[in-house]
Amino acid sequence: MSDSLKQTISEEIKNAMRAKQSERLGTLRLLQAAIKQKEVDERTELSNDEILAIIEKQIKQRKESIAAYEKAGRTETAEAEKAEMQVLAEFLPEQASQEEIIAVITAAIEEVAAQGVSGAPAMGKAMAIIKQKLAGRADMSELSKQLKARLM
Repeated sequence: MSDSLKQTISEEIKNAMRAKQSERLGTLRLLQAAIKQKEVDERTELSNDEILAIIEKQIKQRKESIAAYEKAGRTETAEAEKAEMQVLAEFLPEQASQEEIIAVITAAIEEVAAQGVSGAPAMGKAMAIIKQKLAGRADMSELSKQLKARLM
């Protein structure tokens, strides 16, 4: 990805306009607005990693909304949220394989154990290591569950 993520999103907005894909366009515009808002708030140009964090946050919000809508029996709204989530997921890097995830978790546990940390503090330190290596490539809440199962 030689272009910045911001440029790619901007190009995708233009493509969605040309193709008259209103749902896709709406999702992309919301993403672009979130990026611009963060840039205005911080008075800085965001890096690709920071933009990835925004995308991950928006995907997490969609997952929570989908669960709430499905629980309330609002399947049409849940389907719309799923479609938005798919559009956002296009901008994430290729997802890590299960083998890679297990290897990273194991390495993080060993590194934390070598520092002499155990119990609850080990969870935080290990998650920091895992997040650094797998940011944008895996669901952090899922990783957290896997790590907790291995530590406890």
